[in-house]
Amino acid sequence: MAANEEKVIDTRMGERTVDLSKVLSFPRGIIGFENHREFVLLQLKEDSPFLMLQAMDDPRVGLMVADPFSFTTDYEIKVADAEQKLLQIDDPTEVAVLVTVTIPHGAPERTALNLSGPILVNYAARIGLQVPQVDTKYPSKLFLSDLAKEQKEG
Repeated sequence: MAANEEKVIDTRMGERTVDLSKVLSFPRGIIGFENHREFVLLQLKEDSPFLMLQAMDDPRVGLMVADPFSFTTDYEIKVADAEQKLLQIDDPTEVAVLVTVTIPHGAPERTALNLSGPILVNYAARIGLQVPQVDTKYPSKLFLSDLAKEQKEG
């Protein structure tokens, strides 16, 4: 695929023009959306830490995601050898880490990062993989309001 190929797709945010060289392949899909294998990351707003992981084939399937390290430095993930092979990497530090973001309807103060199901992206190979974490020291959700309190107190 040439780098200049583009496609207009419908998204949860309206029509967007997508550079096809930036489409990510998810060989396992994403939990709850296993039938969708091609996604693209869309910027919501300039300078926003939040992105939309949008399915290429269904405008209704878009997950808000963020780099967890924009909010906390105390987060480690475990990646098994089989997952590294699927991602085509030798070292887990070779991938970008994203987590889904939940904003409850009518309660934006309860916005949370889902730390139990990080999404790893190998941008060079354009492969994404959700890697559920088990036996972790982290809570399944990290509430942004709790982080704000910690920063004020710290």
